[in-house]
Order: sequence, then structure tokens, then C-alpha cells
Amino acid sequence: MKNITFSLRYLWFLPFILLTSCGYNEMVSLDENAEGQWANVENAYQRRADLIPNLVNTVKGAAETEKGILTEVIEARAKATSVQIDPSKLTPENIQKFQQAQDALSSSLSKLLVTVERYPELKSNQNFLDLQAQLEGTENRIAVERRKFNEQVKSYNKYIRSFPQTIYSGWFGFDKKGYFEATPGTENAPTVEF
Repeated sequence: MKNITFSLRYLWFLPFILLTSCGYNEMVSLDENAEGQWANVENAYQRRADLIPNLVNTVKGAAETEKGILTEVIEARAKATSVQIDPSKLTPENIQKFQQAQDALSSSLSKLLVTVERYPELKSNQNFLDLQAQLEGTENRIAVERRKFNEQVKSYNKYIRSFPQTIYSGWFGFDKKGYFEATPGTENAPTVEF
């Protein structure tokens, strides 16, 4: 009878043993890594958004006839900064919405920078050249942070979809996270004609 009493007294510890053997702690760790990297992605995009007003103001002074493109950039920036994702809800659908808003801003910025080519006074303006260099550097940072985010998400998704974690991950609310994907059409190289 003494052995049975001893066993029952420590039975409360059994759920903790099961939780550690199902990989719960590792799922938490990988989830936190992905959410932390998401913060880095948002930070890089915020840096770009912060540069845009200065760029627009610099161009506005020299290119008064380009108000349509400037307005498009400002509106795209407003839309891109309004799309916020809760780090705990990095679903494929939410990532896609975020990426679409950011891609629209990238497209508007590209149009603006192409338009600037028609204004030699802008191309020689040191303030504009500095902003353009900062924007290019920021675009590189964004690409790096997105790649790192995709790597974290890959590790997380792989782990929660592996056996036996696939059994437990849904119980604890660990759902598959979304990736950043290439913008449709970027797989085709642009045609250059002289």
C-alpha cells in the first residue's frame, strides 16, 4: 500500500513530463524567434517609410509638374504604414496583405525615381542623392530582414509540422506562419533595349 501512495502523490507531475516531451518549450522558442525577427522586418520597413517624406519634399521643390506621382507615393506610404500585423498572427494571409501594401509603395517609389531622371537639377542635388543612397541601403536591409524572417518561419513551421509535434502544436495554438514571397512577375528578367 505504501508504494501505491507514493505513486499517486507524484502523479500531478505527469502533465509536466508530457509537455516537455512533446516539444512545447521548443515550439515557444521558435515562435518567439519568428516574432522577434518580424519586429526587425517592421523596423526596416518603418525606416523606409520615415525616409519618404523627406524624399517627396526634396523632389516637390524641383519637380512641380510631378504632383500625380508624388501624391501616389504619399498615398502608398499611408496605406503601407496602416497595415499592421499582430506578431502572434503571422498567417500566410496577413503576410500577403502586408506584402501587397509594401509592394505598392515600392512600385510608387520606382516610378518616382524614374521620373527624377528628367530633372538634372535633382540628380545633382546633394540632399536628394543622400536620400536616394539611404533609400537604397534601406531596401537592402529590408531584403536581408525578410530573408532572415523566412528562415525563422521555416524552422518554426518545420518543427510544428514534424511528428510528434504535429499532434500537440494545434492543441497549444501553434499554427503555421506565412512567408514573404517574390512579387509575381519578378521571375521574368526585364528587357533592355538600346
